[in-house]
Amino acid sequence: MRQFRLTRLETVISGAGAVERLSEELDRRGAMRALVATGASLGRSRLIDRVRQALGPRCAGTYAEAAQHAPAGRVRAMAAALESLRCDAVVSFGGGSVIDSAKVAVASRLNARDMTREAGALDFSKAFGARASDASAGTECLHIAIPTTLSAGAFTPGGGVTDEATRRKRAVIDPRLQPCVVIHDPELCVETPDELWVSTGIRVLDHAVETIYAKRAHPLSDALAVRAIRMTVEHLPLSLGSSPSHLEHRAECLDAAWLSLYGAFNTGLGLSHALGHQIGPAWSVPHGVTSCIALVPAMRFMADVAPQRFADIAEALRVPFEPSRARAGALACAGAVESFIARFDVPTKLCALGVPRENLYDIAEAVRVELEGFDALDRPLTLEEIRTLLRSAYE
Repeated sequence: MRQFRLTRLETVISGAGAVERLSEELDRRGAMRALVATGASLGRSRLIDRVRQALGPRCAGTYAEAAQHAPAGRVRAMAAALESLRCDAVVSFGGGSVIDSAKVAVASRLNARDMTREAGALDFSKAFGARASDASAGTECLHIAIPTTLSAGAFTPGGGVTDEATRRKRAVIDPRLQPCVVIHDPELCVETPDELWVSTGIRVLDHAVETIYAKRAHPLSDALAVRAIRMTVEHLPLSLGSSPSHLEHRAECLDAAWLSLYGAFNTGLGLSHALGHQIGPAWSVPHGVTSCIALVPAMRFMADVAPQRFADIAEALRVPFEPSRARAGALACAGAVESFIARFDVPTKLCALGVPRENLYDIAEAVRVELEGFDALDRPLTLEEIRTLLRSAYE
């Protein structure tokens, strides 16, 4: 029996100048006081002025201290800003860490307590529908997301937050945390560095591939993921530089990010994501870069676990695939992705990032626990298998 549950996402607006629709979307939902949440770089950029101008008198203030991997202290400060400014909306403007920070800050406002201290495993069962606990103890807070990278964090009903002391990342999941509106405006992505743009573009492939070979794969998520792979392979290389058409290609990449992750909370995420979620905060590796490092080893491992599920991945990559030789086709898919990543100047091994080899296995148990929570693979992985994968990602 198949089941596909929808999040509370209501509207996605795509195209140059889409940010001008921001005040209309707030008006439609009766929101009057919005906090613009972003990171330090965008907080100093001329681009944030376009967001504030689009909000007009609804802009209650700006919080520009969000940081990579959503450190808990920064999230608490954002929640305090929402409270002190009496905001009924937040507009997150930036990459996945900014959007995740806003989600967890909203969770604290909704529940009238510090949700960074209640973050736990990535439990997909909490992502959908109404529950008795949806009765809010705090203040409702609308969330509109304006991504400037391809992380696709705007399309999930939960956010990660990192404990600064342990450097472990945990999740807060609640259907109310799904941004109701996402604005894809390529004109607001012009200052995103090429390395960040490319690495999060590889994360689009990561989302799509792991959605397809998950054991709970669904025809709808498969179709979206196949299209996401094709769009990324076609448009990501053309979205770089400053050619007159590069904004059009950035717009296509933004929508590919949406398609890649929209079904993932139904299917569960896989091995590359479990590795990346722990590699990132442990050694300060950006989300997208973790995909550049972990995706190909994960695909090669999955070629032995579920090779037949690579048929749609092969179709998207235009790689020959014979069901009678499924493993060979699956490995060819991994090789095609490896070749695609090699076209860009991004790290592909942990050793290149200065990760101490002697600490490589410190995250193995956390990866194992996260995989159990995902329940997206056909069998549990042993700690030794995870250590082998970490070695593959190292050098």
